[in-house]
Amino acid sequence: MTAMAAPAVLSLRPAMKEDRSRLANLLHFETHVHRHLDWRQPLDWLGRDPYFVLESGDRLNAALACPPDPPGVAWVRIFAVATRLDPAEAWASLWPQTREHLVELEAESVAAIPLQDWFLKILAKSRFQHVHNVVVLDWRGKEKAAKDAQPVIRRMKEFDLEGVYEVDRAAFAPLWQNSLEAVEMAFEQAGYATLIEDEGQTVAYQISTRSSQGLHLARLATNPQHQGRGLATALVKDLQAQAGRNLDRLTVNTQDINTPSLALYKKLGFKFTGERFPVYQNQVI
Repeated sequence: MTAMAAPAVLSLRPAMKEDRSRLANLLHFETHVHRHLDWRQPLDWLGRDPYFVLESGDRLNAALACPPDPPGVAWVRIFAVATRLDPAEAWASLWPQTREHLVELEAESVAAIPLQDWFLKILAKSRFQHVHNVVVLDWRGKEKAAKDAQPVIRRMKEFDLEGVYEVDRAAFAPLWQNSLEAVEMAFEQAGYATLIEDEGQTVAYQISTRSSQGLHLARLATNPQHQGRGLATALVKDLQAQAGRNLDRLTVNTQDINTPSLALYKKLGFKFTGERFPVYQNQVI
């Protein structure tokens, strides 16, 4: 009679920079991989806490990263599991230590946008609550924007980023705010970024990325003290003109509970694509 092999002993530890190549393999070749959609690549989070891995011997079995950025705002940036391990088992090993670390870092909550059903089920069983959805709209240049009087719009420059960050922080709820580092990375990856000033101060901006699909409006914000002046409308119309010249599709994501944003995009000819992504949130503190 053949003896059964003993189950592999899993050990949990913080991820290290030396794990980069094995993490890259885990992220690129495994099926159960969640990546948060942000300006950083998954491996860019190495060196930031909490970022834990599960291993058995020299085999990397799973990884979970939830570094707060900005401070107090945490998203599940990465959760990846090798096929030899059950994803729910991996989460049960990684999540308690990660949550404890987030408490130490005084992150009030952690959120995730599960794009796959297997991860959604894990979150739902871990006291993550479905709080709203991110919906996708697009504009294909069929409707021409009216040529109203426009404020002065100029291209964003690197020296503007501090002011852009201040607008971002004032305009968004904490969960959706960008750190200055994230604003800098967004600018570096932008295909088209513009802003509006008032007395030399940035009061509204947009950052869009370019791909084979066209332009994507990744970020649009107006300082609350300057809302109601049509600044966001002007920025989007300018972006539509940019997209129209290149026959680009223009897409945007927003929350389904963000009534002002939905009204703005509908007024400017955007249509729902039918794509919808749930946002789950867990109160850590």
